[in-house]
Amino acid sequence: MGEGVRPSYDELAALVAAQAVELAHAREEIAALRAEVAALKRRLGTNSGNSSMPPSSDRFAKPAPKSLRSRTGRKQGKQPGAPGANLSLVENPDRIVEHAPSACSGCGAGLRRTDRAGVMRRQVVDLPEVRPSVTEHRLQRLRCRGCHQVTTAPAPAEATAPACYGPNVTALAVYLLTFQHIPVARTAQLLADLMGLPVSTGWVAGVLTPVAANLEGFAEQVEQALRAAPVAHFDETGIRVDGKNWWLHVACTPHLTAYMPHRQRGGEAMDEFGILNYFRGVAVHDGLMSYQDFGRKHARCNAHHLRELVAAGEAHPEHTWPTIAIKTLEALNTAAHAARDDGLDAIPAHIVDPLISRFVRTIHLGLLLHPPSRHRKQSKTRNLLVRLRDYQHQVLLFARDLTVPFTNNQAERDLRMIKAQLKISGGWRTQHGAQVWLRVRGYISTARKNGLHIITALRDAVTGNPWLPTTIEMT
Repeated sequence: MGEGVRPSYDELAALVAAQAVELAHAREEIAALRAEVAALKRRLGTNSGNSSMPPSSDRFAKPAPKSLRSRTGRKQGKQPGAPGANLSLVENPDRIVEHAPSACSGCGAGLRRTDRAGVMRRQVVDLPEVRPSVTEHRLQRLRCRGCHQVTTAPAPAEATAPACYGPNVTALAVYLLTFQHIPVARTAQLLADLMGLPVSTGWVAGVLTPVAANLEGFAEQVEQALRAAPVAHFDETGIRVDGKNWWLHVACTPHLTAYMPHRQRGGEAMDEFGILNYFRGVAVHDGLMSYQDFGRKHARCNAHHLRELVAAGEAHPEHTWPTIAIKTLEALNTAAHAARDDGLDAIPAHIVDPLISRFVRTIHLGLLLHPPSRHRKQSKTRNLLVRLRDYQHQVLLFARDLTVPFTNNQAERDLRMIKAQLKISGGWRTQHGAQVWLRVRGYISTARKNGLHIITALRDAVTGNPWLPTTIEMT
């Protein structure tokens, strides 16, 4: 365009159109870059306080300890009525030692034992010297006078060889391996140092297989009780078996625990587990979509939602809806606890209905502030809001049904120490080894939940007479 020549209207219109297109592209690129920066900041700021990551994975800065639990108004420490443990005098001590003063503490005169003025009791609770006890079983052999056949008396179940360790030793080794997570070599060392039992590592490594075989009936009965439970918890976590990544699945209640290792995480493993297929109660889980294919009623873990809402608030500090959603969920949980404490069957309608209405409005506000994107992957915040909207009934079921818990912590507690086992031993070398270890662990977990003495329960399992739960008791 020459100097001094004015551009025509068409030329100006074409220039404006070209600039508009360029500006639109620039805006799209800026929006994409902002979303990418927000996603990177969110990933950089992800920790155990705003996601499902374990505390051990916190990388650059550990979050300040902050519980997601709302205040209940209760004092710290033991609650009234909760069982406690304290050391007190017993009426019938095993041993009594008399102590008498030899002289008066006032004038120094001698004292006679007949001048009694009372007694003060002091009891010392201690362990006796631990030493092995050897019982010899002599199997009499008698000859028949008629046919001259020699018959040998049957040996007790625990006397399986000329010299063998008894059920108490075996139960202790099993307990150390599967509940205290002590490796094989250190278990053998502990038994030698504290108990005077020079067991071999080979013997320790082999104690679990026969015990697990005796627990086959127990495992079947636990699965039956879980299928009949009105509410059960389900979860899964990664493990290592035979040097490969596997998944550990758990199904549990406050009284029952069942584990199953599997190569898969989703529906194939759940189908093989065989509990969800026949389960008709409320399945509490973390929202893995495979669970939706099983059962009739579902409840989602709100501990996950609280952490994700914290992350959304950190990613969008200018928005107030994440804080409102958190406080509303906490208020509903507090109301549920209060209703249970008062012996009510449900939260009163004048309390629960306004809170649920506020939560629904808050989620819809969040969706308005985070509209869907047509040209790129949806943000984590948008995905969270969509889940809270689409599965609202499952998210809030705890507020409508007081038998349903707020979180899936029961399953997470039953899995937590398995992760500790992985850190100690690195996993299991074989599938059989994983199955054996986990069956015994499930037995110990269930026995503890039902208040049984663990060593006694393990000794019964060692001798082929394990404790068995009943469906009626567990429901």
